[in-house]
Amino acid sequence: MRKLTYFIACSLDGFIGDEHGDGTAMLRFLDEEYFDFLKAEFAETLPTHVRRQLGLDHLENRRFDTVIQGRASYEVALKEGITSPFAHLREYVASRTLGTSPDPHVEIVDGDLTGRVRELKAEDGGLDIFLCGGSQVAGALLDEIDELVIKTYPIVYGTGMPMFGTGLDIKEFTLDSVRTFGNGALVRTYHRKR
Repeated sequence: MRKLTYFIACSLDGFIGDEHGDGTAMLRFLDEEYFDFLKAEFAETLPTHVRRQLGLDHLENRRFDTVIQGRASYEVALKEGITSPFAHLREYVASRTLGTSPDPHVEIVDGDLTGRVRELKAEDGGLDIFLCGGSQVAGALLDEIDELVIKTYPIVYGTGMPMFGTGLDIKEFTLDSVRTFGNGALVRTYHRKR
């Protein structure tokens, strides 16, 4: 069974961005040490155009071969004219409002997202599934999330968009590892306690 991993950046107080989802305040922590870690451990989570700029196009996907994101996350790329932000992965966008996909490489999931994710998880072989965001999609898929990789940056928003954007029942995860960085960021990995 393939895992669904929510790989997300957040503030110390658990927000992935301000009230509108803008997380650019966290970009200041992408220093050399941190970027080296991302390139080595999670290169496939970098958008394709970023991978090209960094000369990482040649790297094979090691952890993920599929990405799921919400409409708001996808629209960040669309506003830049990028219709397939993760062209090196199979791309799915959860949206009831986008209609037809603007790119043949991107499948719009406008119905049963949980059912589609279960189908993807049940596929034979392959790598795991990267849940890119956003908040509402993560909330809707909480019961399907097998692993959390939380990149926490040393800032406090005070208010904003939470990691999980719906009313939820309590779910428990077990800490697997913590990686700290000189810039104050840390990356925590958890697996679902079943």
